[in-house]
Amino acid sequence: MSEGQQTGSEQRIVDIALDETSVVRWNPEIDHERKVAIFDLLEQNHFAPVGDFRGPYAVRLSIEENRLVFEIRAAPEDRPLGKVLLPTAGLRRVIKDYFKVCESYFEAIRTAPPSRIEALDMGRRGLHDEGSDMLRERLKDKIDIDFDTSRRLFTLICVLHLRS
Repeated sequence: MSEGQQTGSEQRIVDIALDETSVVRWNPEIDHERKVAIFDLLEQNHFAPVGDFRGPYAVRLSIEENRLVFEIRAAPEDRPLGKVLLPTAGLRRVIKDYFKVCESYFEAIRTAPPSRIEALDMGRRGLHDEGSDMLRERLKDKIDIDFDTSRRLFTLICVLHLRS
């Protein structure tokens, strides 16, 4: 069955894992963001590697030598389908800016007036959208993903950058 003949329910991630080789302790806010992104991603996503592949998919995300690695396997049989590698160079700036705004946002929640919190939240969402768009654009010839899937993957990529 070719990619075009697959149903939408087959073209999705049903299991996702982050590289655990260099785990650091996440603060409660980051751990919450990670858990929410994984839950939301598994509930609804569109993930279609280019080529003649059959889903659903299990994906392991890692960072190796300044490259983001999507290790893709057929689920549930756990058959390897391949890896997609992306240089992290272009994403690093957005991730760094996103972290700075997130730090300010989480600090502001404790003490700042609502107007300051709203402004930081808007900035945080804007950078998140920018990173998601950049990820989707870089993957377009390798993996077809929708915007919501891209947003959730960007969150998980940011979590990985905390460890790399």
